[in-house]
Amino acid sequence: MAIKPKFLTTGIGSMPFTDVEHAIDVSLTRMNEAPIWPQLPKFGLHEQMEIQYSEGMPNAVIDEAKHRMYFDTSVDYSEGFANFYEKYMTAMEGDGDCSAMAISPAYSKGLYALENRLKTKNIKLPFVKVQVTGPASFALTLVDENKRAIYYNEEFRDMIVKAIAMKARWQIQKFKPYTTSGIICFIDEPILSAFGSSTYVSVKREDVVMILNEVITAVHMDGGIAGIHCCGNTEWSILIDAGVDMVNFDAFEFGETIAMYADAVKAHLLKGGMLAWGVVPTSVKIREQSVDSLCVQLEKVMDHLASQGIDKKLIAEQAVVTPSCGTGSMDPADAEKVFETLNGVSKAMKAKYGF
Repeated sequence: MAIKPKFLTTGIGSMPFTDVEHAIDVSLTRMNEAPIWPQLPKFGLHEQMEIQYSEGMPNAVIDEAKHRMYFDTSVDYSEGFANFYEKYMTAMEGDGDCSAMAISPAYSKGLYALENRLKTKNIKLPFVKVQVTGPASFALTLVDENKRAIYYNEEFRDMIVKAIAMKARWQIQKFKPYTTSGIICFIDEPILSAFGSSTYVSVKREDVVMILNEVITAVHMDGGIAGIHCCGNTEWSILIDAGVDMVNFDAFEFGETIAMYADAVKAHLLKGGMLAWGVVPTSVKIREQSVDSLCVQLEKVMDHLASQGIDKKLIAEQAVVTPSCGTGSMDPADAEKVFETLNGVSKAMKAKYGF
């Protein structure tokens, strides 16, 4: 889907609030063109980044006492996998019903609170932004019973990729009726900032591209716009090679790294791809920043990219503005400033460019 977002704002999923309705208020007022459903990790284990998306996966074990989750591969999983793949095939090659991988209210207060607000107030928005934990981050973070990353078990890795793909589609189907322009679905891949390091030396680039592409393809099946969020530095061309529509990066700390992949980025923009500039810091550094200072930073990193032979107008028209990462672990007052400043940066940049 080719859109020109022109400094539209959206967010990364997590928020530090414990008042669900307040989180929805912040989302709808500060990111009014593309609000998010808030992930609320303060509510406990089920709203943590990986566990939130584990529901319905065969052999997933949540250990409440130890505040962790793992996959028990020592128990026979043939029947569980057979049931899962049957539901997957029905959804992906049949009726499109992905509810077998639904996220329940016990795992996401924010998702249902946003849906309820939109339904009861009869609200239609340009976009709604949903999110899943990316398959690489999910499978490299979670482990089996022997504390080995589940990524290295190819059977489980394939199941996880397909379950996440279904969860993405289920969200898109749920929120699409409340939008006029469609759904943005972010695939959150923080672990890609460690790609190529000694820790993940056996993780192959082509495998990462392939599993990302599988989730992106699922997002496209329901007309969704697929974004990938990585809050550190990474090999940005991986995301583009995977076929993503929107690349989201930390433009406050790592804003100039995107220009290292200028050829890939230029091709991405020319075919209608977007860059989501995470220019609003999600750390205590927000206390020293203002709308003006962050507009200066955004101009600086956009100019740096333009200096590599990419049309500045194209960059601006296909720019989204976001916080640099989620705000779930922030002081709530700092998080409030993040979203307030985000909204201000968007308005200022739109005004400057006549959008």
